[in-house]
Amino acid sequence: MFDRHFRVWPEGLPRTLTVAATSLQYNLEVSAARFPGKAAIAYYGTDISFARMKREADAVAAWLQQHCGVGKGDRVILYMQNSPQFMIGYYGIVTAGAVVVPANPMNLTDELGHYVDDSGARVALCGQELYPYLQPLLADGRLAHAAVAAYGSYIDDDIGLELPDVVRAAEAAPADAGAVGWSEALAAGERAGLAPVPVGPEDMAVIPYTSGSTGRPKGCVHTHATVMATAQGGVLWNPMQVDHVNLATLPFFHVTGMQSSMNGPLYAGATTVVMTRWDRTTAARLIQHYRVTHWRNITTMAVDFLNNPELDQYDISSLQATGGGGAAMPEAVAEKLTRLTGLSYVEGYGMSETIAQTHVNPPDRPRRQCLGIPVCDVDSRIIDPETGEEKGPGEVGEIIMHGPQVMRAYWNNPEATAEAFIERDGKRFLRSGDLGYYDEDGYFFMVDRLKRMINASGFKVWPSEVESMLYGHPAIQEVCVIATPDPKRGETVKAVVVLQPDARGHTDEQAIIEWAREHMAAYKVPRYVEFVDRLPRSGTGKLLWRELQEAERSPGG
Repeated sequence: MFDRHFRVWPEGLPRTLTVAATSLQYNLEVSAARFPGKAAIAYYGTDISFARMKREADAVAAWLQQHCGVGKGDRVILYMQNSPQFMIGYYGIVTAGAVVVPANPMNLTDELGHYVDDSGARVALCGQELYPYLQPLLADGRLAHAAVAAYGSYIDDDIGLELPDVVRAAEAAPADAGAVGWSEALAAGERAGLAPVPVGPEDMAVIPYTSGSTGRPKGCVHTHATVMATAQGGVLWNPMQVDHVNLATLPFFHVTGMQSSMNGPLYAGATTVVMTRWDRTTAARLIQHYRVTHWRNITTMAVDFLNNPELDQYDISSLQATGGGGAAMPEAVAEKLTRLTGLSYVEGYGMSETIAQTHVNPPDRPRRQCLGIPVCDVDSRIIDPETGEEKGPGEVGEIIMHGPQVMRAYWNNPEATAEAFIERDGKRFLRSGDLGYYDEDGYFFMVDRLKRMINASGFKVWPSEVESMLYGHPAIQEVCVIATPDPKRGETVKAVVVLQPDARGHTDEQAIIEWAREHMAAYKVPRYVEFVDRLPRSGTGKLLWRELQEAERSPGG
């Protein structure tokens, strides 16, 4: 067991955590029983109580059961932006005994179709603005049912905020067979009544999708126990209690937002202030209005917030804890945060496969540009990625981890599962694919990646997936996707393209970019395209992507 970090362990925090042997929906049941009239959700000036959230989650569950035929273990797509409906839908799905398949709301039809086909989901809950991308999957029979939500239907009070367009949009009930409006689904569920389903800690709860260095996105099978481990552990590490107020700006479909901004606060009985779209001025106004105490974000979001020239007009003194990840926090920005609030930016590290954090900086002694130390019950090591030899302090190798939050498997993918794990000292360790080291005190630091992954403002972009989609363009003969530095996003996507002979001189870079915008989520779209005569390959024909990547990162690249 790695224990070097115990010398800097947070004062008063137990080193081991007894994870609740219950289900996620039980957390909502408990909070609704304890604090029925308290706001579970604050949405642009309107409060939704724990009692109402529980009642509506039960109605969603009943609709799924009685009108869609959803049973225990069935997968349900949740395709929404941050909203009350996302939270209510999430808990409605698990209350029905089903499994949440969160889909990135930036995904388009082709990408969403993979989630549907791979998971076997037949039902979806989706945002109204996203329905045009989901509707073709209903039309071709891959989905049988959908409930469509207009986020703004939950707003009753005007506190003078500038609302995003998708929140201001009026509700429009879908006309397609199998699709109903959100309010209609709730009403039908309330009439039908809920049939309680016994759910235990080892039943599946959520399958977030990630990708690897090859192939299409893979589903990470998480049980109620693995999800509970980071939801419960997160509010212990960065203490959150019933009267704290949490600002949710990270997307709920992503594991960090799901756990630190939704499941964790709900477990604690805290209020979650929900933002559907990021806006730095609105965030400042909400912090002031609701006296927000906790805010988990990504580094680029924090940088944008602190660079707001009007920030001094707002009272943000209620903040007690803030932090995040996605990229290292610049030293100058961290210092500005401390000057303004007295707070340190607490960075952490986790993966979809670990349903968020495995490493977090101690809140009382954080280090900058550092992943943190292993959290409760996590055994993390550094190994040689080729030989498996364990490394010592300061030696670079692959980060591996064993802990209660690690996924059980990749969904229906035993080969990928076998590749992702290794046995050591009688334990099953997850291979992160990230290169790093730890220091004498047990703090872990990132160095590089083994995997071909691009980190664009905290969104993980897998080059092989983008390449496979770009090959659908008729003018592309060969393509290699790499990262290129970007002053705002940290790094962004670049496609190095060999055109088909008959397309040369007739296809420009912008045409490739515009085509990509129509076929993939915006964060995956190449911001830059470079045409070359050929791609570098080894003697056996293997694409030498690293050669292109290193050239791009060189001073003259």
